[in-house]
Amino acid sequence: MINFNQPHLTGKEAHYMYEAVYAGKLSGNGRFTKACQAWFEQRYGFRKTLLTTSGTDALEMCAMLCNLKPGDEVIVPSYTFVSTALAFLREGAKVVFADSMKRNPNIDAETLEALITPHTKVIVPVHYAGVACDMDAIMAIAKKHNLLVVEDAAQAIDATYKGKPLGAIGHLAAFSFHETKNITAGGEGGLLVVNDERFVRRAEILWEKGTNRAEFFRGEVNKYGWVDMGSSFLPSEVNAAFLWAQLENIDEIQTKRKVLWETYYKCLKPLADKGCFSLPDIPDYASNNAHMFYLVLPNLEARTGLIKHLKENGVCAVFHYLSLHSSPYYKSKHDGRELLQCDRYADCLVRLPLFFDLSTDEVNHICDLIAAYYQ
Repeated sequence: MINFNQPHLTGKEAHYMYEAVYAGKLSGNGRFTKACQAWFEQRYGFRKTLLTTSGTDALEMCAMLCNLKPGDEVIVPSYTFVSTALAFLREGAKVVFADSMKRNPNIDAETLEALITPHTKVIVPVHYAGVACDMDAIMAIAKKHNLLVVEDAAQAIDATYKGKPLGAIGHLAAFSFHETKNITAGGEGGLLVVNDERFVRRAEILWEKGTNRAEFFRGEVNKYGWVDMGSSFLPSEVNAAFLWAQLENIDEIQTKRKVLWETYYKCLKPLADKGCFSLPDIPDYASNNAHMFYLVLPNLEARTGLIKHLKENGVCAVFHYLSLHSSPYYKSKHDGRELLQCDRYADCLVRLPLFFDLSTDEVNHICDLIAAYYQ
């Protein structure tokens, strides 16, 4: 069986985790945490970064920093993981779902202004498959209406928009290092990115359970106490050590993943040209970080048939999100608008295996199986 995903080990993870364990500092914000955060800030130019226990926690910190009040509205794409919406619902905000683009699952920037009301406070673009949303358009709308932009960059490590790293454009951003992502912090992990100076100090306080403890350890205050809301968002040093091994090898990881992605694209393009399905769309303004390779089939029946065929031949392919606006939890709270593109992707999109240890021969085998299905 060719699995859908398999976490990659560089060979240094256990060594660095051993170092962390025997350094006598396990609780986070130690040497490996600081090294990872400095790496992100230096490589991508982020103003301030804080490792978190998950991408969900990073989003929840973003929502807390937005200082939302009951009745405030946040615009979120419906075709995304539940964490994108849940983080803002926890703060008492009303989520207003937006449709995807026809060309790819990213939020349709052309529909955003129609959704803005006097209660709108935040726009949350999700860079689906690591492919950039139209950030110039989104940032221009946000500036016009005095809104905050939170980039959900969970899938977008090492990806760019017009050459600028994703996560560095909005006021705040969140990354995920779950085991299904390009790099992982040992199964779970995330990163909060703060690009707006207004949020830097409070972000660190929220991260430290609502205390100014980090300032105390830097010698900036002579004692620390409870000064704000917060939670236990810091990951263990063991997770940071695991992540550090991955960061040291990110260029090798990215190069291999891009080779696999390009192999899929080249092999499957003849079938796409015949109208069997659509291939991933990469706009001119976006780079490709090879997080995901997906196909968009004509309808639900076609997708179900292809997934069944691949499974019968030892390949695990999966569908992805169900539209959040029609979910059991939120359907009654949605305003009734049809979000046709989100529903189309929910019914028609299928993800193919893509991970570092997959071989090009295995990718070619999967493509041959797909070709056989259409013959």
